[in-house]
Amino acid sequence: MIDQTEKTSYTIPFATLTTLFFMWGFITCMNDVLIPHLKELFSLTYLQSMLVQFCFFGAYFIGSVIYFVTSYLWGDPINKIGYKNGMLLGLLIAALGCFLFYPAAVFSAYGLFLSALFILGLGFTLLQIAANPYVSLLGKPEGASSRLNLAQAFNSLGTTIAPVIGGFLIFEFFAEGGKITAKATEMPYIIFTAVFVLIAICLYLIKLPEFKSEEHTEKGLGALQFPQLKLGILGIFFYVGAEVCIGSFIINFLALPEIMGISESVSKNYLALYWGGSMIGRFLGAISLNQNLSGIKKVGFMLVAAAAVFLLISSIVDLNFAQISTFLIFMGINLLGFFIGKAAPARTLLVFALINVVLVILTIVNAGSFAMWTIISVGLFNSIMWSNIFTLSIHGLGKYTSQGSSLLVMAILGGALLPLVQGAFADSMGIHHSFFVPALGYLYIAFFGFYCSRKLGNVKAEIIGGGH
Repeated sequence: MIDQTEKTSYTIPFATLTTLFFMWGFITCMNDVLIPHLKELFSLTYLQSMLVQFCFFGAYFIGSVIYFVTSYLWGDPINKIGYKNGMLLGLLIAALGCFLFYPAAVFSAYGLFLSALFILGLGFTLLQIAANPYVSLLGKPEGASSRLNLAQAFNSLGTTIAPVIGGFLIFEFFAEGGKITAKATEMPYIIFTAVFVLIAICLYLIKLPEFKSEEHTEKGLGALQFPQLKLGILGIFFYVGAEVCIGSFIINFLALPEIMGISESVSKNYLALYWGGSMIGRFLGAISLNQNLSGIKKVGFMLVAAAAVFLLISSIVDLNFAQISTFLIFMGINLLGFFIGKAAPARTLLVFALINVVLVILTIVNAGSFAMWTIISVGLFNSIMWSNIFTLSIHGLGKYTSQGSSLLVMAILGGALLPLVQGAFADSMGIHHSFFVPALGYLYIAFFGFYCSRKLGNVKAEIIGGGH
């Protein structure tokens, strides 16, 4: 039960929080730009360069475990200090993580870069725990899914813009004579530090409504008695891991002579298209899963949304229409996938996961621009995976829902471990064939979707914020 202590307009608080969602999406995706930069700077192997994702997403796991144990022993920390203070603390920790890029660049030490990423990840963990439920409380309960989906769309906008702006700053604007240097990360991350501090100041000055939960924390691990949750934990693990694997390797993959042989300054735009695909799919998913729309009206809204978001993305990336027109074919397949899924989360998850398995396999066995488009288009079908896996996993948990949710957040650990695994295989067999790692992840997600479609039936669809 949630106690709302005062009624007020939620427009300004929600607008501030959407900025927060945008920034954490932006900074998270900056890791995909950092990996090729640091790999060349420190002459790293692929396995060593994937420590970037290991430290960042590993912080999610460690932070979630600490939070879970604290909640179990002494009560929910956010409920004690309040959502606002929880978000402020998360913002300041994230700002500290960004600022530590300055000494890391000055001393040109890879270990310091990794430490900064770990602290940044801890800050984002606290933001995930505090901001997602707070957005759901800012208004009527029946509109919670809509608000979370809108906030998640801004998160996707951040992941789409980050490769373009971040790549320009690091690979071009702050590069010294076109050379890769540690100093190229100094100013960008000082700017990011200032932005986080500015958001924290705005959040502190804005009067936010206060919410407190009267629910008690269940002792033990009773949530694990539900098979859909146990399987769903692995589903989140493989989804985040597979998505991060592909994003982490795209720039280096497109640089291969047998693929495109293009530089980082060009491939960053295709990386933006990969993350932009998730934004397109999330908007389409929100419309597809809307039970108030039907028939031709739903189709019309989906087509308009797809065209609008595609035009937005094409205005962001430094590519002309001829260079990205092939992407429209895969957008058509994405629309078809939604119709086959029939607004059922489990069925749609199964369809999208199988399509991604096929796309990754086609990437492995082909070369040139065809392999480029099949791997980039995976982003379109990643779109609804977090929300659908989450919804299906916590279905029917009752009083164990909060506990189950915290266990699912811990499974973000997949973003730390799977890129390391793919990095090891990339060193031994090359990037091209190492993509079998995310393919196996999507194969498991297809199994989870099939299991839930048989065991849980047509679970009510929801769009849940969070994730990568």
